[in-house]
Amino acid sequence: MKPKLLKVPKTPAQSFSVREDRDPFINNRWHYHAEVELIFFHEGYGTQFVGDHIKRFHPGDIILVGSNLPHYWRYDDIHFETEGDHPVHSTVIHFSENFWGEAFLHLPETKQIRHLLEKAKRGILVSAKEEEAISDLVEKIRQADGVSRIIALIECLSAFAGSSQLQLLSSIGFRHDFAESENDRINAIYDYTFRHFTRPIYLTQVASVAGLVPNSFCRYFKSRTGKTYTQFVTEIRIGHACKLLLDNRISIKQLCYESGFNNFTCFHKNFKLITGKSPQSYQKEHGID
Repeated sequence: MKPKLLKVPKTPAQSFSVREDRDPFINNRWHYHAEVELIFFHEGYGTQFVGDHIKRFHPGDIILVGSNLPHYWRYDDIHFETEGDHPVHSTVIHFSENFWGEAFLHLPETKQIRHLLEKAKRGILVSAKEEEAISDLVEKIRQADGVSRIIALIECLSAFAGSSQLQLLSSIGFRHDFAESENDRINAIYDYTFRHFTRPIYLTQVASVAGLVPNSFCRYFKSRTGKTYTQFVTEIRIGHACKLLLDNRISIKQLCYESGFNNFTCFHKNFKLITGKSPQSYQKEHGID
């Protein structure tokens, strides 16, 4: 996929960036940047794309995104439609791998952090529920200033590196091309898919959005993502089904159709293939009987 290069603003008084985001439109596009990103979601739900990985994100998720790894956080429509009733809130930290100097990561004492940043090139997820120390340290970074801020970041990365709960996201083989000319095309495909995934999407329609004929579109999408467009849409639909399962407002059979599937057997098979669980097991795992 062709991400958009973003420039992370810096100030003369700070060596790395810390901010709080409360706007669902912030970075609501497929993008990348040279800085490592550490993001902690406090409020808001949606779908995250990290490299070639697609997953639901929830409050309490903490993600470390390596340098130049494309990513995209898309909040659910409810956060856009009802102003104030469904707030979003995240803490976002950006830092260059060498902002502390070229030699720092080559010290014997920082070996774990160096290896962590290598892993982060695939994206890393932890849960604040499982790693309270990491969530506390993110808050410590936000509140600190001066040298205490740098020390808190080092402590946070050290806690990340020592965690046994790390989940790597993007596949080892993921590669991307930074051609800027493709930004609008890929984001148009994303936008169209999110607007229409709950009903049938015809190849001629999405190919037209991309300005391609169907056969060319299929080759284009597979070459950029490593997966077929059908696989991509299925992952979006299963992610939406996971949300509906946790909401627990409709039956499993009904949410199958609400998620864009027209066959319950197909839905069940794909749900288990992608999540590793049946819909019923997924609900029980999250405390819903």
